Amino acid sequence: MKRSIIALTLALGIFSACNNTCKKEVETLKSEIEMKNEIAERNKANTLAFFNALESENVNTVVELFAEDAVHINPYASGLFPNGAKGHEEIRAYWTPVFPNFDGMEFPIEELYAMEDPNITFVKYKGKIKLKNDAGWYENDYYSTFKFNEEGKITEYVEIFNPIVAARGFGLIDQIK
Repeated sequence: MKRSIIALTLALGIFSACNNTCKKEVETLKSEIEMKNEIAERNKANTLAFFNALESENVNTVVELFAEDAVHINPYASGLFPNGAKGHEEIRAYWTPVFPNFDGMEFPIEELYAMEDPNITFVKYKGKIKLKNDAGWYENDYYSTFKFNEEGKITEYVEIFNPIVAARGFGLIDQIK
């Protein structure tokens, strides 16, 4: 965002000193920057919508946020958790059994950025999941990237978490591969 403001300020300064051809080029540059910012803001909003859908335990909304051929990747699944999912049906099958296993989920966002390519977002967040039967909370730190298509649908979601913390939280530490 800061680069965009600097670029726009520079462009406006140049704008006053150039001819009509130069002014058209500056206007085109300004339009491109505005379009990138709009795409970035839409994709950041869709990233937040994903976490809201998880907290609301709404599997239909989760699935609708993904493109038909999207992938969900868990690179640190460690043989304990699913490696991810591909396509709407697998994404639905991934998330459907998650919600009934817990008494609530919270994902406080610490940082959310649109990347240089506005179709990619990065988010740093906490996972706070209330375990059933008053068994306490499972908490972990997460980092995720989201890639979006032109319609603003998620094409790739990568979920990075500490598998040791997850294994301890679910009593699976002895099963790590």
